[in-house]
Amino acid sequence: MTEQTVQTGRRKLLKSAAVGAGALSVPMISTAQTTTLRFQSTWPAKDIFHEFAQDYAKKINDMAGGRLKIEVLPAGAVVPAFQLLDAVAKGTLDGGHGVVAYWYGKNQAVALWGSGPAFGMDANMVLAWHNYGGGKELLDEVYKSLNLDVVSKLYGPMPTQPLGWFKKPISKVEDLKGLKFRTVGLAVDVFTEMGVAVNPLPGGEIVPALDRGLLDAAEFNNASSDRVLGFPDVAKNCMLQSFHQSSEQFEVLFNKTKYEALPAELKAIIDYATQAASADMSWKAADRYAKDYAEMASKQGVKFYKTPDAILRAQLAAWDKVTAKKAAENPMFKKVMDSMREFAQRSGRWQNDTTIDYRMAWNHYFAPKKS
Repeated sequence: MTEQTVQTGRRKLLKSAAVGAGALSVPMISTAQTTTLRFQSTWPAKDIFHEFAQDYAKKINDMAGGRLKIEVLPAGAVVPAFQLLDAVAKGTLDGGHGVVAYWYGKNQAVALWGSGPAFGMDANMVLAWHNYGGGKELLDEVYKSLNLDVVSKLYGPMPTQPLGWFKKPISKVEDLKGLKFRTVGLAVDVFTEMGVAVNPLPGGEIVPALDRGLLDAAEFNNASSDRVLGFPDVAKNCMLQSFHQSSEQFEVLFNKTKYEALPAELKAIIDYATQAASADMSWKAADRYAKDYAEMASKQGVKFYKTPDAILRAQLAAWDKVTAKKAAENPMFKKVMDSMREFAQRSGRWQNDTTIDYRMAWNHYFAPKKS
């Protein structure tokens, strides 16, 4: 073999290696076709809840890198809010964003995920029970028993919801009797037990009903939603703190057939996006709710009052009566309650024993000093 032949061979090897290295340096671009899922929320387009639904979808879309795209429509775009579950199960929609309590009419046990005192657990603790204490498996069991072809993902712990908006402040339990009031889920039964006339209207219909006198009082959820829905325009008194919905969270629904057709990596993206959206939602809520709370007080003449303890205790007593009756009638209801109770007794004690009184520190820095 001549020296020239050796040099030629070396040049060919170097060229081949360079080409190979260049090929490795080019980023791999997926040629997979985009799967588009059409979702609808149960919220009006202007509500922050619909914004939360869009935030959820964006996290998935961004992480999926073009392989999966979720489009979120507002309530009523395809079906009315309370028909979302059926629409997703049947495939009319690929998915949706709402709350479990809205499906109360299917099996009253589902309302335990959003209504009532949850044995003293806050919303984040209820999500802990759901994910680590058996709640997820129980909700799947309920949906399976109803032949609903859905996959449910819970996320987004909601702050304690107000008792509601009233034409005048409520100072005692007797003030509630006979009032025409809006709420949903098991809270319907609790307020009915307390002598209230309840109408479970969807969010977009509440303020018009208050304005026309079809309702005397109503609750929805939070300062930002309540403000944009127009509550301050029809009532100036908001009673804060209540056990009727003190531990609620959001639910994202997927049509089961569509979900199971997704590859494993996209399912993993959905799972981790759900966790990320849960944290982000709670952070955004702390910022936005506080701003709207201050704006309503300073610029719209709204007066906020703490719900008297006597009313809170009456709610707990009414809750006990309502749930005891339903547990006797509905084995699934009892099964869910027993699971929640067991988790709450253990984890709630830990939380109560270890959590500091943050109000003490806030008062130290911001409360008016006594002379």
